[in-house]
Amino acid sequence: MSFHGCKETLIMAKGLIIKPEWLDKIFDQGKCWEMRSTMTKHRGRTYLIASGSGMITGECNIVDAFPITENDAMLNKKCHQVDDLSLLKKWRFAWVLKDVVKYKTPIPYFHPQGAVIWVNLPNDIVGQV
Repeated sequence: MSFHGCKETLIMAKGLIIKPEWLDKIFDQGKCWEMRSTMTKHRGRTYLIASGSGMITGECNIVDAFPITENDAMLNKKCHQVDDLSLLKKWRFAWVLKDVVKYKTPIPYFHPQGAVIWVNLPNDIVGQV
């Protein structure tokens, strides 16, 4: 959209899709590293989406992301809470979550086809928080 020759920038919020078993650990058991197979440059407010639910279930701030070694994985199990450490050969990057909030009432959203890690959420959705 253009306004007097300037382009309007629509800022979209980021939603991170996470399997419910890991979200439960994030919300209820203090899991603060979301383990992924790729790095992320994203920092800041991130809406947490339960995979397959069509619902935003909470939010957090992603404050850091870094590769971990096998030794890091063994020493920081409390942070990632992955029992089968062999999975961390694939999930080699820790995305650090802070200020986690679980919503009392999840918020429905439209899930675009093909989205498996991130969803761009329109501001009217996140305005319901």
